[in-house]
Amino acid sequence: MTSKERAELRTRAMKMESIFQVGKSSLTPQLVDAIRAALKARELIKVNVLKNCNDDTASLANLLSERTGAEVVQVIGKKIVLYKKNPQKEEKKRLAQKREIKKKEDAKKKARKEKMERTGRTVPESRKPASGKVYRGSGVKKRNSRKQG
Repeated sequence: MTSKERAELRTRAMKMESIFQVGKSSLTPQLVDAIRAALKARELIKVNVLKNCNDDTASLANLLSERTGAEVVQVIGKKIVLYKKNPQKEEKKRLAQKREIKKKEDAKKKARKEKMERTGRTVPESRKPASGKVYRGSGVKKRNSRKQG
């Protein structure tokens, strides 16, 4: 993970609430499974370590990252931020973006077609010169020569 990616993840994590708390019993298999499931669903989670937990926060973060396969984004005080990339979620985002682009292109085509039907023109307005006459052939317009005097 690059430093830019980590900074972006830290920014996103600042706005989040902690969804897990590690307490007196420290890391239990049930807690690790729940964190693994949350990482799959959310990709980025924040874990709060309570005061009655006797373990060091940094060592808990490393242990959690090993057991869940996630990366530790940051450890500040008693808060741990973990990130695990979900390829399925990324694929869904990519497909949604493609659908959105296609929808916009189709809307533009439809609007252009309706305008041409409404006006009865065969050449779009953007391609017609100001005079309204469509030049055919060489494609070069004649210039008006200025009189010098």
